Amino acid sequence: MAANRINKLVLIASSTGGPKALHQLIPRLNKDLDAPVVIVQHMPRGFTNSLAQRLNDLSQITVSEAQDGEMLEKGHVYLAKGGTHLHLKKDVQGRLFFKESDEEPVNGLKPCANVTFTSVPAFSLEFIVCVVLTGMGADGTQGIKNLKDWYSVYTIAQNKDTCVVYGMPKVAIEQGVADKVLPLEDIGNEIINKVGVY
Repeated sequence: MAANRINKLVLIASSTGGPKALHQLIPRLNKDLDAPVVIVQHMPRGFTNSLAQRLNDLSQITVSEAQDGEMLEKGHVYLAKGGTHLHLKKDVQGRLFFKESDEEPVNGLKPCANVTFTSVPAFSLEFIVCVVLTGMGADGTQGIKNLKDWYSVYTIAQNKDTCVVYGMPKVAIEQGVADKVLPLEDIGNEIINKVGVY
């Protein structure tokens, strides 16, 4: 099963303007992408499932809301559930799965990308691509810094001209974690180029 052979991961942080950005980005991803994609979009409870369904309808790649206990698979996009923190865990066979938690919001955010990014188990992967999309604040940057302690990480930041709010990508760039700054329409191809297809 594909879940047994995951060695790469794509992590996306997204906030204000993010749903519209995801409608442009996710349909560009190949259905045979050689990694799971985990999106943390700042949204309240009850809205992320319909967003995931809309993205799934528009895309070749499978998109769904992440479920507690679900194993990650390649060629699948998972959207963190609104109003819930999403953690990644590793089972005794080394397979990655999701664990939801009801902790307090972090910097007012739940879900929070920093929480999800920081939860990735150490040394369970070879390579991670992080993407920071439009949004207010700084979510994602600290999580990426934490990941860099354990992994080879390649970070893409959305450029100013295509952001609704140039906050989160700006912080990632200013704090030196962004490897590439791209317009929204080019990010999908960059993800495919970095993780490949199977």
